[in-house]
Formats: sequence, structure tokens, C-alpha cells
Amino acid sequence: MRKSCIKVLKREGEPIRRALLEMDLLDNSARIGSEGEYLYLPLTEEPPESELEELPGEFELTEREFEEQKGQLKLEDLLDDVPHFEVVGDIALIEDDVAEPDKVADAIMKVKKNVKTVLAAMSPVEGEFRTRRFRTIAGENRTSTVHKEYGCRYYIDLERAYFTPRLATERSRILTQIKDGQTVVDMFAGVGPYSIMIAKKSPEIRVIAIDKNPDAVEFLRHNVELNSATNVKAIEGDANIEAEKFASVADHVIMNLPHNANEFLDAAVKLCAPNAIIHYYDITHEDDLFESSLKLIEEAAERTGRTIELIEARVVRSYAPHQFNVCIEVRLI
Repeated sequence: MRKSCIKVLKREGEPIRRALLEMDLLDNSARIGSEGEYLYLPLTEEPPESELEELPGEFELTEREFEEQKGQLKLEDLLDDVPHFEVVGDIALIEDDVAEPDKVADAIMKVKKNVKTVLAAMSPVEGEFRTRRFRTIAGENRTSTVHKEYGCRYYIDLERAYFTPRLATERSRILTQIKDGQTVVDMFAGVGPYSIMIAKKSPEIRVIAIDKNPDAVEFLRHNVELNSATNVKAIEGDANIEAEKFASVADHVIMNLPHNANEFLDAAVKLCAPNAIIHYYDITHEDDLFESSLKLIEEAAERTGRTIELIEARVVRSYAPHQFNVCIEVRLI
């Protein structure tokens, strides 16, 4: 299997290996490669430049073929049908309608040694604060954990605030667009996965993180301290109202509230400084991935006498049959 990897001299490899483990970036499903005087450390994903800068010593980011780690137990060895699940911190999440949930949970805990709890989701994401209800299937009876992502740590209680690890790559992509000296407004910040990652890129970046859920803001403030992200201003409030206080300050506005972001477009435009970029997320049907959403953004801009320039419209991930989570990025002129 071909994977991104770190190429490093053998005599300097151990500190980098330990750092990659700490950052949850070392892929243990592949065997570490060796050739001549170099080691090749397989990565779970290609890290952003800011994370590479944290690694000790000299190295090179490259790609190569890796052998599968033999003898490693897989879910396929224990289950006839492996259901979808995701891992947040040391908690694995499965759906409540999974067949034989106890068997699935037992298999996950045997294969994923870092998992201490398996929860089944008893509801979809629902309500004003986008939360879910869970029941414990196996392990410790709790819904709180600390999740590590690209060198950041996020304390989260999954029943009190929304979080998904499936947007990690998307958050990293946005990070590459932010420059020193810029101001970012994260309109629906949650526990801070966009805000804190961006803030840690440089102390010269200012981040205004807003959320209406008081529990999410409690965790956000805790995570700001946990990550020493002193350039994040955490605000509990309705983004439509808070926008009045920060008119024309933002170089980037992040609107990660699929299904409802359109209700905040006027506020987002109000936040924008000249030539600011709006990162607008939506859930759309395959027959109309971008056009209707782009029109809504255009109409909001026109209401303030501005126009938009499309930078990129892209599918982030599949959401449901025939539906996709999309991101539309526009510059306000």
C-alpha cells in the first residue's frame, strides 16, 4: 500500500517516531520501512505545514510503498460485516441500529487498543445546539473524552456539544489559507476545532469564535487554555447578533453549520472586510450541489452593494444517499 511518510536518518528517527505517535499521525497498520541509512515512517494522513514544523530534527515528507503490519488483528477477522463507526478520543461511536451491537463493541475494543468506551447513537444530530443522545454499549460509562487532532487537544462531552473527526482534513485545508496578521471569525465554533488549529498556526492571527451553545463555549474556553491559544476570543451568543459588534473586521468567515448556514449569510457579509473570504458549508442534493447555495451567497452580498468572486466549490464528504456536505468559498468584492 502506498502512503505518505516521513523520511529520516535512522540515527534521528526515534524522536520523530515518538512525536508522530503523540500527534496520532503514525500509521500502525503499516510496517516502518528501512532503506540504507534512512527510515520511512508511515502517516495516517499528510499533516499541514504547521504540524511538520513541530517535528524535531531534519526529515523529508514523501511517499512510498509499505508492507502491511502482519499479525495485527483486524475487525474483518472478528466480524462478518464491519459497520461504519468513528473514534473521538478514546470513545468509539456506532449507530444504535447496528446488528449485534455488543459483538461489534467487543470487536472494536479488541482491535482499537486506545478505545475505552463504545457508545451507540440513539438520535441524529438534533436541536438548536446540534447534540446527540448515546447509550453505553461497552467499556467506561461516559460521554466525555479528549480528542487529539493535528497536534491540538479538544475536551468534549459528546452529549453536550457536537464534534466530528471526519472534518479533520477539511479543517487542515482551511488552515493553509490563513495568513499572519489576518482575522478569522468562526461563526459556529463549537468546542474549537477550526478556531484553535488556526490560532496555533501563528500568534499574529486573531480568531473570534462564536457559539450559541453554552456547554460548547465552556469546552471551547477550556480548550483555548489546554492548547495555549491565547489569540482566540471565545464568545457565547447568536452569530446574527454578535456580527453587529465585529462589522468589517474579518478576512475569513467560517460558516460550518450545514442545513442552517443560509440563515446567517447577511451577518457573515456584515463581518467581512474588503476582499474577505467566506467559507460556506451546506448539505445539498446531487442534482444541485452548488448552484442554489451560491445564489443565496450572491443575493446576501448584493443586499449590501457587494459582489462575489467564486474561489472554489467542492464536495467535502458524502452525507446521506444522494446528499453531500459541500463547501463554497467566495471572495467579497
